[in-house]
Amino acid sequence: MNNELANEIRSKCDIVDIIGERIPLVARGKNYFGVCPFHDDSNPSLCVSREKQIYTCFSCHATGNVFTFLMNYEHIDFKEALHYLGEKVGVDVSGVHIQKKNTKFDAFYDAYSFSLKYFQNNLQSKVGKDARNYLLGRKIDENVIKEFEIGLSLENSDDLTKLLMNKKYDLSVLNQIGLSSDAHDVYNDRIMFPLYDLTGKVVGFSGRIYHDNGQNKYLNTKETPIFKKGQLLYHYHIAREECRQKKSVIVMEGFMDVIRASTIGIRNTVALMGTALTHEQLQLIKRLSNNIILCLDGDDPGVHATLSIGDTLLEEGIEPKVLVLPNPEDPDSFILKYGKEQFTNLLDSAVSFNDFKLRKLKEKVDFRNDEETAKYINQVLLETTKVQDSIRVEIILKKLAKEFDLSYNTLEMRFRELKKPKQKETPVVVTYRKIKKKTKYEKAMEQILYFMLNNDWVISQFEKENFIFPNEESRLLASEIVYFYTTYGYINIPDFYTYVQDKEEVVNFLNDILASSYLESTTKDELFLYFGVIREYSRTQEIKRLTNSLRKEVDPLEQAKIAEKIRKLRIGDNKNGWRN
Repeated sequence: MNNELANEIRSKCDIVDIIGERIPLVARGKNYFGVCPFHDDSNPSLCVSREKQIYTCFSCHATGNVFTFLMNYEHIDFKEALHYLGEKVGVDVSGVHIQKKNTKFDAFYDAYSFSLKYFQNNLQSKVGKDARNYLLGRKIDENVIKEFEIGLSLENSDDLTKLLMNKKYDLSVLNQIGLSSDAHDVYNDRIMFPLYDLTGKVVGFSGRIYHDNGQNKYLNTKETPIFKKGQLLYHYHIAREECRQKKSVIVMEGFMDVIRASTIGIRNTVALMGTALTHEQLQLIKRLSNNIILCLDGDDPGVHATLSIGDTLLEEGIEPKVLVLPNPEDPDSFILKYGKEQFTNLLDSAVSFNDFKLRKLKEKVDFRNDEETAKYINQVLLETTKVQDSIRVEIILKKLAKEFDLSYNTLEMRFRELKKPKQKETPVVVTYRKIKKKTKYEKAMEQILYFMLNNDWVISQFEKENFIFPNEESRLLASEIVYFYTTYGYINIPDFYTYVQDKEEVVNFLNDILASSYLESTTKDELFLYFGVIREYSRTQEIKRLTNSLRKEVDPLEQAKIAEKIRKLRIGDNKNGWRN
């Protein structure tokens, strides 16, 4: 790989922009922080430095440059990352040849891809006229059909299965991925909506009836090794860029809600394809934005789902907003009935989740009953303990005091009681992960290496010293740093990362060093102190080695020579190559 090409591309990229396109970043001082996508992160622990052009997670210690982030985030190799970034910044990457990676699921993806084209062709043919008219009646025009790759399965036909088998697809594979059932097409006479994975590959279908034939309205692909509904979000691959631009994400229930919203220009949307929010989906939503708007159905199940998902997000330290739809409308039906303007008005007036929840609590209370009233007030106070904004807390308490003619002090006292963490009756056994303490020698080695990565004059000084690190991984990293500097005439961390990206052992140790809180620059006096620690270690190890040789030696003359070497090492004789 041409290292100059990689460095040219890297130098034209801004790591803050590239990472910011994928996860929300917030500026704090000269750095940017976001929720780390490489572990289960609730508090923003990923630090991105525009100055250094590297990122570091303070929790899981994921570290690297723009290439390593893309490789780990998108699950691609270095050449693919190079190609993507090169095209993005206008550098010619035609000479970078990406070899297609074969996976055990290639047949699955290929079968879905072929089926997608087959369904699309059906919809555009003569036999698709009724389905097209149905879609047009639902205000889904040709542009929407094309954007969402909508198709049609044929009535009483097994043509898809036959075509796929003629193309040498094994029937057992077609059965496994839900396209066929015992040599018969699974989907018959349904409008076909492709379902995508996070990268935009088709991994399943949802077929909708368009004639009232007594069948279930939707028929979805069963779960397969590449289609697990709880691990995906519909429209994610499109919404990612839209969410970055709009700085928000709208969460809906079904893919038709997302499609409908797109017809009025709202595309920062994802769908759960159900009312339950899984842990995996939660992490994906957090990647898109921390400004989350819940737009679920207005019926009782939709309200219940909104409350459940909102509580889950609160536990993650995120208070979403809620777009409140009238019962029994969903986003699709509401937009069809009332149009863009009324929907965007609801979007602009979305309420905080806590306000929404308090409204719902109030709906079922009989305020003529003192017990119910007191229970309601305590519930409001309990929910208010989850509000992080102290000003909002005071507003809620004052409203509550005025509404029920209660003393503000009484409410505040009860609020503070509820906010106190409850003491657990049984003792909690806390286990601590044992962290290996670094010796002063290891710390000195790593600090010298860190200086070498940030100060080119330290590399020259290191070479003059002519000593060798006693640790193998330190020796290897030092050797790579010296070689890079000698070859290219400069040193910086992001370009050095590119240079060693295919050397796993070096990268792992480099990550450990960069994740530690070392000083970035040094004076010669400080550097020599660290050099002195390494000399001391080397001298001590050499004394140990000679002492062992002395025990084994039987020749008195040889014993005397070894003893003299040990004596000189102990007093720091420069003639032996050691200095105090």
